[in-house]
Amino acid sequence: MIEYKSPAFYRATFALCLAAVVVFANLHLLQPLLPVLSREFALTPLETTWAYTSGTLCLGLSLLVYAALSDAWGRKKLLLITLIGMTLSTLALTQVESFVALVFWRAVQGVFLGGLPAVAIAYMGEEYSKPALVAAVGFYISANSLGGISGRLMAGALADIGHWQWVFWPVAALGVVSCYLIWRNLPPAKHFVAKPFALKQALADNLYHLRQPLLLLTYLIGGLNFFIFLNQYTYIAFVLSDAPYSLSSFWIGLLFITYFTGTIGSAISGKVALKLPVPLGMALGVLILMLGTLLTLGSSLGFIVAGFFINAFGFFLTHSLASSWVNQCASRAKASANALYLVFYYVGASTGGLYLQPFWQWHSWHGVVLGALLMYGVTLLLCLWLWQRAKQL
Repeated sequence: MIEYKSPAFYRATFALCLAAVVVFANLHLLQPLLPVLSREFALTPLETTWAYTSGTLCLGLSLLVYAALSDAWGRKKLLLITLIGMTLSTLALTQVESFVALVFWRAVQGVFLGGLPAVAIAYMGEEYSKPALVAAVGFYISANSLGGISGRLMAGALADIGHWQWVFWPVAALGVVSCYLIWRNLPPAKHFVAKPFALKQALADNLYHLRQPLLLLTYLIGGLNFFIFLNQYTYIAFVLSDAPYSLSSFWIGLLFITYFTGTIGSAISGKVALKLPVPLGMALGVLILMLGTLLTLGSSLGFIVAGFFINAFGFFLTHSLASSWVNQCASRAKASANALYLVFYYVGASTGGLYLQPFWQWHSWHGVVLGALLMYGVTLLLCLWLWQRAKQL
């Protein structure tokens, strides 16, 4: 076992965390650039979002396959294959000349980006001692957040000083570094037991999870939360790039610093679960999301930023509680139960723009706020329904 604070612990954890930074930077770096892409390719906001959501959608769907494949192939092997694929597709994105090519290579990239989220924690669970696992998972989740924030900030800054495609070069270089570090520093698995790939069993496990009311309601809550939360950032980028704000890509990218309050929300989720039933804790997070969303109706930039700080706290509180609830409620095949939650999570992120687009066309940001509040209201009802169902068991 990899023991806490051993040289192997630091080498392996650093390699996994750097890979997480690169993966989530790649996943999210196009979000603050959507107004730039809209002008570059003369597209509507909805059309432009496909450059971003094609990656998140393909990542989510790929998780259905990777969890089972890693059981057959091994965690490190699958991780290396997908990281190499991510790096090559990122290099391809530096050469695209049309929007169709951009969406295509983003979709290819998204398929490869799913490898790390599918296997990283599973590898840690098998190879790390319990104290090392707790510490490593904390570092890894922080790296996920850092990657998402740094990718957006870097993209905004590079777009301001040059061309939007410039951002793919540094993340491709980091991809090469992460492949090398995983190859050199991630110890070969000693506790992994290969299982033949069984598509029938994988489908049966997923169908079983979907038939469990507590799990299905949790999947819907997680998916609908990200359905709105992530796409609020997409549409506010168009608001802030236009008059009266007229912010550049760099300043729009800085809005994602609001994710830092999400770290606090995640950190206190355990304490909330000790004070409230988990479904009511999720409901509290949704109510906080509704409050933050209402605050963005203020005309000043300060109100908008404050609203998104509040939103991030509420979202990550609910997301952390929902993730832990899946582990509690899954009676078998916990890996596939967690993977299925992430499928709903990322598919929700990828499709929320379609739902909000009619509201945007109707009344710009005020319309988006109305659409968001309506869906958050549905999510709140699902939390209360989950609470009632849990009490009956």
